[in-house]
Amino acid sequence: MAETVLQVGTGVFVIAVVWIAALVFMMMLLRASGSAKLGVVPVFLLALTVTLVLVFFPRSPEIPPPFKEIEIVDALFIGRYVLLAVVSAVFLVTLFMLLPFHFLEPVHAKVLRTY
Repeated sequence: MAETVLQVGTGVFVIAVVWIAALVFMMMLLRASGSAKLGVVPVFLLALTVTLVLVFFPRSPEIPPPFKEIEIVDALFIGRYVLLAVVSAVFLVTLFMLLPFHFLEPVHAKVLRTY
């Protein structure tokens, strides 16, 4: 198979994006007034047609060729850890910048008697 994420190919993500876009567009059309609400039907049929075309006419075979050996390479290893280090540093800096606001917040005494 081609590139997969969680054992799912690109086509599944394309179908998901098509249906999300169709649902958003249908919700916008349903909020419209007059005969624009009837535009929901063609949008639904278009999304259904795109889905059926992607399901019944795949671009790649379901079974990969048997002679190709699977090689697992993590090309983004360094970048992923650099991003994790940057995000962790930003989190710690913001946490320590917010702590003084929490500890130095004034606490006013409540009135014991109101008469």
